[in-house]
This record gives sequence, structure tokens and C-alpha cells, in this order.
Amino acid sequence: MTTTAPRADGRTIALAHYASRAVLEHVLAPHGIDYLQSIALRLAAVADGPVERAGLADGVAGAVKAGEDDARRAVEALAAAGLIAPEGPSGARITEAGRELYATTSAEAAVFSARLYAGIPEEDRAVAGRVLALVTERADAELAALRQG
Repeated sequence: MTTTAPRADGRTIALAHYASRAVLEHVLAPHGIDYLQSIALRLAAVADGPVERAGLADGVAGAVKAGEDDARRAVEALAAAGLIAPEGPSGARITEAGRELYATTSAEAAVFSARLYAGIPEEDRAVAGRVLALVTERADAELAALRQG
């Protein structure tokens, strides 16, 4: 029996996203952080220095289209866990514990990621990347228009 690959559309993209996210959440759970917290931790880890806490929450909300309250709670949870620390009146910086957790969870997730993408030709990944970047750009524009009006 021959099966035909599904067209890339919102459903297939969402299924791939949620399946991958479920794997990542499984990796994160033993470390006591969730998906949004991992996004915030990554943003703090890759920053060149301290970041504004509000900017960190905005980065989470913008990256994954999360609600602002959920994004703020994720940042607050990282602070409560000692993974980010206050820096000045409104800033934050990643702590050594946060940096270690980011490195650990990134390495663990990379093992699963390698298996997920194994055997997919680089050319196919490049095409998929271009398509998904364009869809993301268009969806962001649509969302901005909806919010304005």
C-alpha cells in the first residue's frame, strides 16, 4: 500500500508542533520547568547581559503567542526558582543555576531532536524552513491586524 504525504497546512504544522512540544515538555518536567519557562530561560541565556523582566515576558509572549499574564508568570517562576536573579530595579540576569539548567535541558532535547530529524534530507528541511518562515510572517501580520482592529 502506498501512502501519500499530507500537504503542509495548518493542521499538519500544528500536529508536528504539538508532538514535538510534548516531547520537549517530557524532557523539561523532571527539571521542574515548563514550556513557557524554558522559552524565558533560553531568552535569558542567549542575551548578552541583563535583560528587562518586562522585555523577557514580552519575548516569551511574542515568540509563542502566549498571554502576557502567562509569560509574566513564567518569568516570575524562574526568579522564584533562582534561575534568574534581579539586576537593577527592573532587570534580570541568568544565574549559574539557570545557565546549567539551560545547558542540561538543551542537551537532553537535542538528543530527541536529532532522532526526530534523522534521515530527512537537508534540502527538504531547507524548503520546509522557508515555507514555515513565510507562514509565520504572514500569520504574525494577520494577528497584528486582528489586534488593531
